[in-house]
Amino acid sequence: MAALNLLLPLLACLVSLVFAALVADQWRRRRRSFQLVWGLGLVWYAAGSGTQFLGAALGWNGGLYRAWYLFGAILVAAYLGMGTIYLLSRTGFGYFAGTSIVLGGLFAYLSQLALIRAGQPTAWTNVAVVIGTATAAGLAVVIATAWRRELAAHVAMAVLAVASVAVAALTLTATLPPPGYALDPSTHVPVGTAVPGYLRILTGPFNIAGALCLVFGAAFSAYVYMPKRKVLRGGVSIPVLGQLHRALAVAVNLVASIPLAARALAGGRISSRVPATVLIAVGGFVPSITSGLDRFGVTWSFGLGELLGVLFIFAGFLVSEEVFRGLPFGARAASWRRPAPGA
Repeated sequence: MAALNLLLPLLACLVSLVFAALVADQWRRRRRSFQLVWGLGLVWYAAGSGTQFLGAALGWNGGLYRAWYLFGAILVAAYLGMGTIYLLSRTGFGYFAGTSIVLGGLFAYLSQLALIRAGQPTAWTNVAVVIGTATAAGLAVVIATAWRRELAAHVAMAVLAVASVAVAALTLTATLPPPGYALDPSTHVPVGTAVPGYLRILTGPFNIAGALCLVFGAAFSAYVYMPKRKVLRGGVSIPVLGQLHRALAVAVNLVASIPLAARALAGGRISSRVPATVLIAVGGFVPSITSGLDRFGVTWSFGLGELLGVLFIFAGFLVSEEVFRGLPFGARAASWRRPAPGA
């Protein structure tokens, strides 16, 4: 187990750095906001994995533990999800993003119940502040989407930037019980039990909201580019109900279109962005599962989930049409035909 505690985070760190460099090069050439934010998220990914490697190799201390929690448990998913919000800013994805932030805030209540069971509760006032702030932020994103879709991503980014500074300050100044970190006694994987409760309830608006945006944003992108079988059509003009109907239509039609998309993929007649976005969705989903298991004491899979997550997302990046067709072995992917918008 000790060897895996070294190898898995080291590989995740190296892959993240290479991935971040490629995304940064794209941003340098194209200046797209989602590339810059994704690049930051990948740097945070490398930082979180790197601190875990250093802790296993050299021994843990309070500084490494704080950095691991800040980057790995809070910022990574938030920035990767934020990049997806920018990517889909011309759609109505801001409605889903705002709702995800609200739901992430509500997770603070569940975190508090877990802290109570562990005998480490925080003040209920802190829980109320997190829920209230996340609700206000989510509503701001929803309102911005309704007013002007492209504005929603900027509103969400402004909220995330301010929240990142605040949570970084809280993490740096938090009082940690001796020895200043916490490890699972059997696997020696870092766990968050040494972190004060007022920090642990913050993971929802950052981690859960970000993971939801990354995974479902990738699934929505796959739906956009895949050949479709539209079972549920029409629309509802009433605010809120209209957005719920569109979300339901996407979900139903996505599931109904899977056999058609599978046949198109087998015949080489599908946009390479469909398998690319599916890989990205899987990459966002896997570490969400392993980090969730970590909360319930199943820590052995944490490092594996981090590595598999970044590998799947990196594979999706390489398979994407705009990247893959420029590689020597990407000729076939470049020849895949993009289906007509109404397909």
